[in-house]
Parts: sequence; C-alpha cells; structure tokens
Amino acid sequence: MQDPFDYFIVFAEMRTGSNFLEANLNALEGVVCHGEAFNPHFIGYPNRTEVLGMTQEMREADPAGLIDRIRAQPDTLAGFRYFHNHDPRILDLALEDPRCAKIILTRNPLDSYVSHKIARETGQWKLTNITRRREALAEFDAIEFARHVGTLQAFQVMLLNRLQHSGQTAFYVDYEDLQSLEVMNGLAKWLGVPARLEALDDSLKRQNPAPTLSKVSNPEDVTLATAEMDLFNLSRTPNFEPRRGPVVPGYIAAAKSPLLYLPVRGGPEAEVTEWMAALDSVAQDELISGMNQKQLRQWKNRNKGFRSFTVLRHPVERLHRVFCHRILNRHAESYGAIRETLRRRFKVPLPQDGPDESYTRDDHRAAFEAFVSFVKANLAGQTSIRVDAEWASQSQAISGFAELGAPDLILREEELTSELPALARRLGCETIPTVPSGSGPEPYGVEAIYDADLEDRISKLYQRDYLTFGFCPWIQKGK
Repeated sequence: MQDPFDYFIVFAEMRTGSNFLEANLNALEGVVCHGEAFNPHFIGYPNRTEVLGMTQEMREADPAGLIDRIRAQPDTLAGFRYFHNHDPRILDLALEDPRCAKIILTRNPLDSYVSHKIARETGQWKLTNITRRREALAEFDAIEFARHVGTLQAFQVMLLNRLQHSGQTAFYVDYEDLQSLEVMNGLAKWLGVPARLEALDDSLKRQNPAPTLSKVSNPEDVTLATAEMDLFNLSRTPNFEPRRGPVVPGYIAAAKSPLLYLPVRGGPEAEVTEWMAALDSVAQDELISGMNQKQLRQWKNRNKGFRSFTVLRHPVERLHRVFCHRILNRHAESYGAIRETLRRRFKVPLPQDGPDESYTRDDHRAAFEAFVSFVKANLAGQTSIRVDAEWASQSQAISGFAELGAPDLILREEELTSELPALARRLGCETIPTVPSGSGPEPYGVEAIYDADLEDRISKLYQRDYLTFGFCPWIQKGK
C-alpha cells in the first residue's frame, strides 16, 4: 500500500508550540522536521547554514529545489514548519500538492501574543531547564493585539479556503493538544507512519504556565479590548473565524467629528492624524483606532452622514520615505531583520549602524537603487521576504478597502492643505486647523537623487498605480 504522503508542512506561528510539536515529530522513527526551512532570514534554524546540503543562497534562487530534497529523503517522511511571513513562493507548491500533508497548529491568539511579548522582554525563546526560567510581565497593546489577530485570521481563513477549493483536509492541532500522547500518535497514524511514541518529549518546558491575565501588567486593558470579540471564534481560529480583513484595526476615526481615515501604509499617516486630533482639539491618543468590524459598524451607525477618506503619496516619494524610515536608519521602528537580510543576502549597501557624516549623496543613491531592485523582485514574488504593506502598490491597498466599503474620497498628499479643510467645512466644523507638513529621518531628500532613470524604474515598478491614479513624473508633482 502506498504511503499517503511524500512530505509534510506544519503551518504555525511564533509562540504556538511549534518547537514542541517538532520535537515530538522528530522522536518518531522515520520522521524528520527541518525547522523553519523557508524562514527568509535563515534556513532551518538560526545557527545553521544549510538544510540537506542546500545553503540559504541556493534556496533563495531555487525554493522548489529544497522541497525536492525534502521529499526525496529515503525511508523518511520529512517536512518543515511554515509561518505566515515565510517564503510565499512555496505556498502554492505545498497547498496544491495532495501528496503534501498539511498540519495546522493553532493557539488562542491572546495567549500567543502575551507569550511573544514576554519572550521579547526576557530574551528567552526556549526553556529546557526550569531553574533558568526568566520572568517578566507583558504590556498589552490593544492596537497591536488587534493587528496580531487580524493577521492570524486572514492567514488561517486563506488556508481553510484553499484546502476546501482543492478538496483536501488538514490535521488540526491546538496548543493544548500537544500535551496529549493520544493526539500525537493519532497524528502519526494520519501521516501513515508506523512508529508510535511511548511518551512525549520532555526536553522543552512550558515557559509561562500561569493564567493569561496574571502575565500582563495592565489586565484591565485586556478586558476592555476583548470585550467586543467573539471569544469562541477567537479560540477556534481555523474553523469559525469571520472573514475579517486585517486593515480594520488601522482605520482611524476622529474623536468627535464624523470623519474616518483609511490609511494607505507608507503615506502621510502622521500628518493626517495630527490634523484630525487638532480638528477636535484633542490629543492624538484620543482618536479612535484599533476597531474590529463590529465596532466599525457601531461607529458608522452613531455617525450618520460621516465621510471617509484615504490619501495617496506619489510612488517615488513614498518608496523613498519607506526606505529611509524602515530600512536605512536604525531605530525602534525600522525593520531590523529585513534590513540585515537586505545587507547580507541582497547586497543592498546599507551602512551597518545607519548613515553618519561620511554617508554621501552617491552612497544614498546607490543604496536606494539597490532597494528599488529588491522591491521589484519582492513584488514579483521572487524573494522569500514578505510583501510589506508600506511598499505594496497603493491600488492593491485601496482594493482591499472595498470589502467593507471604499472610501468616499481619495486625496493626494500634495492637495491636503486645501482638501482636508474643505472636507471639514462640508462637515460643519467651525475651527479648522492647518495641515502640518511632515518630513522623515532622511539624510538626503528625494530631490537630491532624483532623475529620469529613477523615475522610469519606479514608474515601471508601480505601473498599475500610475495608470489607475494618473500619477505624473515626480518632478511635475503638484503642477
């Protein structure tokens, strides 16, 4: 009788127990799990340089080749763990292959969120000796948690739908199931593996066994943030969660005025939110954000006649701002892991500690050009790094709004000084503030490196945005 599967993939996320599941899979004779084989920042494990003789550079060039090597291991059912931000190029390969066993590991998102916050605070990601356990309290951030839930929901719903469409099924494992020897042996049976476990692996210890609310410094904020959530759906993400888009927590409503801002990431978010706060004479933290779909509907019902808007930024300026803010400079809001991967793997000439006095305009042009080349490959699905919302096409972002209602107005950044006050007057606002001007941490403005060649490269990169929104060359912006 033919074995049911050639290889397996464990769909999981950080702090869901995937290390423990992998340890028990590896304890089965004839089963090997190769860690995070398609993590964009390393291959397999942080301290490894290859998997099955394939280096990270080889995997970047030929991700399907690593799948072939995993599948071809003799007398072994091999696989790997896959998180939502791993190499997207192998998703279709795995999901469309019925000979690939799909194991889907889930955990209550609140528990995984708190566990991740504690691990970041303590620097302890695994625990093998209970006497070395480090303790810390997590600080709960409602907006951050809402985004965390939205990201998990979107990925789990995508997996569920893709498997439904192809007539496949997965083996679902919840975090609590990992402590069941019967479930682990049931998984072995489903995989078609004759081996069985006599006991569960005991090398890894649960790091934070206390109740969730006792592990956060502000439990009252947890209660308030989750009050509007459906807890049954929250704990059973794979099967019952509503089709909610992850952008809703990023919507921003004015504190008093009937005004709703749908930000396109990478745009002038700081300037717009500062103006919205000034419009109602409140602090920026009094603006309404972090809403889920139910709360958004309630806000709309309370604010009849509301207006919603979004703001576009010229693609040249947007990409340059994102590059300077997220990649070039090193600070709390930069993409540290991606930055290092761009330096090491994509040879983007970034100064190791960020730009200093020796950083010249030519250095800046070379680094930005290399980043543009990376984004081109990234948007074409040719890299293992995620397509980040801050450099994804703006037309794609606005298409995503349509699920819950497209914005009434699509404004241009260079028009904000006239259009936002006009919008406020239409809503009957009496005191209308001026729109602040913003500038990011840029060692050189885009005007210092801009030329026709750069315009040509970026206009081809964002051809759909130029066509959809009628962007002219950046040098003509506002004319």
